[in-house]
Amino acid sequence: MTRLPIYAIVLLSLLFIQCNTNNDFLITKGQVGKLDKSTPIDQLETIFATDSIVRDTVFTNIGERVKKIDIFEKGGAHLMTLTPTLDSVPKVDIIRIYDPRFVTDKGVGLNSTFKDIREKHNVGKIVTALNNIVVFLKDSDAYFTIAKSELPSSLQYNSSTNIEAVQIPDAAKIKYIMVGWE
Repeated sequence: MTRLPIYAIVLLSLLFIQCNTNNDFLITKGQVGKLDKSTPIDQLETIFATDSIVRDTVFTNIGERVKKIDIFEKGGAHLMTLTPTLDSVPKVDIIRIYDPRFVTDKGVGLNSTFKDIREKHNVGKIVTALNNIVVFLKDSDAYFTIAKSELPSSLQYNSSTNIEAVQIPDAAKIKYIMVGWE
């Protein structure tokens, strides 16, 4: 009779481990969850059959068509926004991650800090923008945006300043995660 609870604990442990190894939220080189860099846009309905897909079409002043595709989990959680290529067979070009369950293969996600990025990935380049900095990695297609408000005040208001990794506080929070496939 004492074996039943032990078997139940083992079974529950295996289920827990299996649930935590879900690749649907893993960002690796060439892949984000269910998508990879060769995924054609016309397969999104099949890939995200249990989720909601919202296509936004906007025409620019010069008539070029720009599309954004939002993917929502059933229940309303915004998972990601996709920007397709302009190829004859459009594929996924850029992905903006909204759901904190998405993490890189080294465990960095929206709830991480710059310290996590620095310790787990190789920082390739840091680009300064008006209100943000963008941290590009050497070992991943993902890049991270950090608001300048997370930086020391001496770096917040100068858009021409080149910012280096040593100047970014460890506790700086990630604002966006993007993945770009070119």
